[in-house]
Amino acid sequence: MSKPARPRSLKDTEARAILRSIRISPRKLGLVADAIRGKTAQTALAELTFSKRRIAGTVKKVLESAIANAENNHQLDVDRLVVAEAFVGKSFQLRRFHARGRGKSASVTKPFSHLTVVVREREDKKAAKADAKKAA
Repeated sequence: MSKPARPRSLKDTEARAILRSIRISPRKLGLVADAIRGKTAQTALAELTFSKRRIAGTVKKVLESAIANAENNHQLDVDRLVVAEAFVGKSFQLRRFHARGRGKSASVTKPFSHLTVVVREREDKKAAKADAKKAA
């Protein structure tokens, strides 16, 4: 006997991709996540392609994965996708030491992060206005 199926946490017009344990600090990764949040998927991909930040290539892969999930698993229109959410969480930290002079040492922490990207299919303005008129 298995567990009962859990209801889907996202809406029907959303898809998600998660990458865990990325070797970068959450603060640096958050800057790249902030840059793509709220933009269309194509614009965000273009921005990540030409970004000078080291982690931009990894974030681009996660965004491409979220787009592929939307297209293949949820049958969403790729041309109407928007980066609805892009957030960063803390993961573990490797603790190392750095030998210093006179027999002393200094601690070095190497932080890891989690990245979650959620893409959403935006509504057409005409369809939204028609739905508003029907509701009124």
